[in-house]
This record gives sequence, C-alpha cells and structure tokens, in this order.
Amino acid sequence: MAVAITLTMTACNDSAGDNRSDAPTAPAQGTPQNTDAYYKQRLSWTNCGSGFQCATAKVPLDYSKPSNGQLSISLIRLPATNKNERIGSLFTNPGGPGGSGVNFIRQAAQSFGPDLRERFDIVGFDPRGVGTSDPVRCLTGPQLDRYFATDTTPDDQNEVNALAAQSEDFAEGCESKSAARLGYVGTVNAARDMDVLRAAVGDEKFTYYGASYGTYLGAFYAAQFPRKVRALVLDGAVDPSLSSTELLVEQSRGFETALKAFASDCTRQPNCPLGTSEDAVIDRIAAFLKQLDQAPLNNRQDSRKVTESWATMGLATALYAKEYWPLLRQAFAQAMQQKDGTLFLTLADQLVERKPDGTYSNQSEANMAVNCVDKPNPRDIATYRQSVDEAKKASPLFGEFVVWGGLGCVYWPVQTKQTPKPLAAKGAAPILVIGTTRDPATPYKWSENLASQLDSGTLLTLDGDGHTAYLQGNPCISRATDQYLVTTRPPSPDTVCR
Repeated sequence: MAVAITLTMTACNDSAGDNRSDAPTAPAQGTPQNTDAYYKQRLSWTNCGSGFQCATAKVPLDYSKPSNGQLSISLIRLPATNKNERIGSLFTNPGGPGGSGVNFIRQAAQSFGPDLRERFDIVGFDPRGVGTSDPVRCLTGPQLDRYFATDTTPDDQNEVNALAAQSEDFAEGCESKSAARLGYVGTVNAARDMDVLRAAVGDEKFTYYGASYGTYLGAFYAAQFPRKVRALVLDGAVDPSLSSTELLVEQSRGFETALKAFASDCTRQPNCPLGTSEDAVIDRIAAFLKQLDQAPLNNRQDSRKVTESWATMGLATALYAKEYWPLLRQAFAQAMQQKDGTLFLTLADQLVERKPDGTYSNQSEANMAVNCVDKPNPRDIATYRQSVDEAKKASPLFGEFVVWGGLGCVYWPVQTKQTPKPLAAKGAAPILVIGTTRDPATPYKWSENLASQLDSGTLLTLDGDGHTAYLQGNPCISRATDQYLVTTRPPSPDTVCR
C-alpha cells in the first residue's frame, strides 16, 4: 500500500477537543497572541560541514496555548556569498508533506541560481513532526515493509479487509508512539512556525521557494501573514479548495497523464520492451502489474517480494522525472525478461526513503500525520470506497493505488474542523505560481487554480514533463524565477516556457 504520494488528509477522536491549534482558519494578523518570546529568539548558528551552518529554533506546540509545551525546529543554511549585496534569507520546502528541508538543502542548495546564492542565505528546515524536528513515529521497518506490500487493488472483501487492517494499524501505531504531537503537526501550525523562523533570522519579510506540498504550506503562510510576504515561489501547486479525496482522485489523473507521456516516448526508443503504440505500452504495463498480483517477483537486495503495490510505487517514482524513463524501460525489461524485480524495488525504496538496512526515514509517517489533520476525511470505508471507484474511472492504472493509499486517515485518532477553501491572501505582494503541464503528482490545473485564487498570483508554465519545474535545468524557468526572487517582479502573466 502507498502513502498518498503528495496528499491525503483528515481526522478523528473527540479527545482532541476544539482547542487543537490546527482548527482556526482565519488569517493571523501580526504576531500571534502571547508568542513574543518565540518571535524574539535569535538563532545560534554552528558549522555543520561543507560550508553549511545549522541551528535549532523553538516554537510553541499549541499556538492557542503557547505556554503548554514547545517543539524544536531544525534549520540549515548556506550563507550568501556576497554579504554586501545580501537581501536576506530564502526559505525553502521540498514538499511531501514529510520531506526533510535540511536534507534538501544539503543536496540542492548549490543548484539555486548564482544570483540567489550571492544575495540570499539559502535556508532549509524540517517542519514540525518531520525529520529531526520532533518527528512523528508510527511503525517499525518490518511493519512498514508489510504496509507498503499490501495489495492496493483488492479483488474481494478479504483483500479489502486486509487493506483496512494495515491502515488501521498504521493509525494506531502513530497514536501509540506520537499521540502528544498528532493534533499539532498540520499545515496551519507549520505556516505559523515559518513566521517565527522569519523573525528568528532577522528578516522583516518572508522570501520562500516551496515545491509540491511546499506550495500548500506557502499559500497558508500567505493567507495568515499576507503583509509579511516579500516573494513566494509556489512550484507544482496544490489546490487548497479541494477536499482530501478530490485531491487524490485528481492526482491519479495526473499520474495517468504522465504514464501516457512515458508510453508515447517509449515507442520512439529502440529499446522499448513494451510495444510499438501508446495503447499497447499501457496495456502491457497493466497486464504486467496484474500478473504480479498473483506471482510477485524476487529481487537481488533482500527477501522482500516485489508485489503489485511495490512495482506500482516504483513506476510512479520514475514518472516524477523524465530522466528516470530510461531506467524505467530497463526495469520493465529486467522484470519481464529475467523475472527480476530489483530495479522496481530500488525505485520504490527511493520514494518512501527506505534505507538499505531496512529502516525508514519518517517521511511516510509524517506524510500521513500531516495530511490526516489538514482536512476532513470520510469516516467509514464504505464512503471512502466511493472515491476509489471514481478514481478507477479517472485513472484505470493508478486510481486505486493513489486513493487507497490515504485510507489510514479514515482511522486517524485526531479530529479537525478545517474545511477546504480557496486561499486569496489579500494584501500580499505578488506571488509566483509555477505549473508543469504533464506533472504527475500535482496536476497542472492545480497551479492554474491556485494562481487564480490568490489575489496577487501570477502563473508561470513549463510545457513539459516531470514533477515541478524549478531546479530542473530549464533556462527560461530559472531566469524568470531568479529574477522574481531578487526583484519581487514576477514575469508577464501566463508566460509559457518550453
């Protein structure tokens, strides 16, 4: 079974009460009440290797009761190379939810444009509940192995029951190990944390690059602190007006679009092992996955069987970037000709951050924990199944895989009163939204929708493949984005890069 690849969402248990800090949706005006001590903190940066500096900030567990405990937020920065021309800090979030911003900056900071490197400290942080910021934990490595191997295309009630049991175990594991934090890890609080971090680094206004889920986090920041926005880049946008299950259904359509692009490209390659027409390639992929439902493959890494779910996850991983497509063709050839599922499992492990020793980062657990407190979800499996059926029609190959991946939220032990709605961020400075036309995980129309919902939104389009656009090497996107972040002037509306 897959944790929803970008988003799921929801809640439960009345013991959470109405005071959970993710309940309010009204914009926060100025500094949240009784949080002065947090806003006045100054960070102590220390050398943490390769030119990076690291620090830890404190934020309140519950913004409605700031004295009731606190959390630690881990940060990393690569200082600006031109201190005389320094503008401030460029905060970043790589998405997920659950992606480590600290790891992202260690890997990608040098990839930001030279103008940005000169003028900004490039800053990453692990949001609350993620990575090294008081992480949510739920399951052991072997338990997660079983969870991800579970059949997400159930053929009968027994398989539905097995899927439900694994999802319920996931939710119960999170409650058992992380109950004290589960009600407070949602996006509303994470956005408030970003304003504390802005003040802690001494910036008067907030400059930010967010990818995928990071766009949702950035939009919530703008909605709560519109007057604090200097420049926000929201790349591969999430539409905040959609319900939890609508997001999953639409996401499955995005993966189907990306699959067709891969299939079309494969037919033009001399080593395509799948067919000579787009339809033939897709039919062959569907038949291959169905065979795995009955006869999983071995792999050369460990004792795990490469089930239909593991292979679908590996397929989805490769659709995130066109650069992976040759490897995906190789994975199909290896699996179909040699009965070896190693490459599919390697790709899947990358998506869920499984390590060679069988342990996992907390990405998947944080993903579920954040999504499940961000929006209401169906409260029973029968209602949830209606969305599965809708997704199967929208995306025959990915629909069940994506939507069943969010089933854990049906059993989640924390309740939310937030409802999906557009975020306008009235009064914010111009905000740049970037969308990729064949993005698998955040469909292009989400970027169109968010840009139109934001009062100051401007849409920049990449006519291309893969998930998100900036840092992918397209000069047109890079120039427009870098210029906006330095000058705060967005490109002309509806600019298209090819």
